[in-house]
Amino acid sequence: MIQDALQVLQSTGALLEGHFVLTSGRHAREYLNKDALYPHTAETSELCRQIANLADSSTQVVAAPAIGGVILSQWVAHHLSILLQTEVLAVYAEPGLDNTLIFKRGYDLLIPGRQVLVVEDVLTTGGSAKKVVDAVRTLQGEVTGVSVLCNRGGVTIEQLGNVPWLLALTTLPMESYPPGDCPLCRDGVPISTEVGKGAEFLANRANVR
Repeated sequence: MIQDALQVLQSTGALLEGHFVLTSGRHAREYLNKDALYPHTAETSELCRQIANLADSSTQVVAAPAIGGVILSQWVAHHLSILLQTEVLAVYAEPGLDNTLIFKRGYDLLIPGRQVLVVEDVLTTGGSAKKVVDAVRTLQGEVTGVSVLCNRGGVTIEQLGNVPWLLALTTLPMESYPPGDCPLCRDGVPISTEVGKGAEFLANRANVR
């Protein structure tokens, strides 16, 4: 399964090399560009089917962080609905106050008392997935587990709030660096502005100067 998932990501051009700024603010040589995967619906569906096949059979809702996980939540819920022969709902959390994620748009009414699978595309620090876990628990939902396309940061279940389990279709040891101690910056490797947060990083650095 892991090899097949990696092959899918490679075939769609989702695995990149260069100098990238991650959502966490850290810099990296490698980048998993899920936006290169998502236009390919057959491949996206297949990876989400793999996630659904290994999900807890009690799952009633699939939740994800906006924007990156929204497509995943839809496809995983679709495949779970087929497997379990009952409707599994798909929802997403979006930015709230104080750097949190919250459920809006009536999705908050679909969480209480339900079994919720949290899905995410890439884990680097696990910050976004942890915020979804927290948002589910705040609404008295029960997190059944966390499933991701790629765990690139060696994130553990403890870092996600002691969730019951964590599944990654791929686990790639991609090293990352704090911006003040980045060898790529030191060596003058251009920062990508096409993917990741490179454009914002460069704009902020220009404003500081």
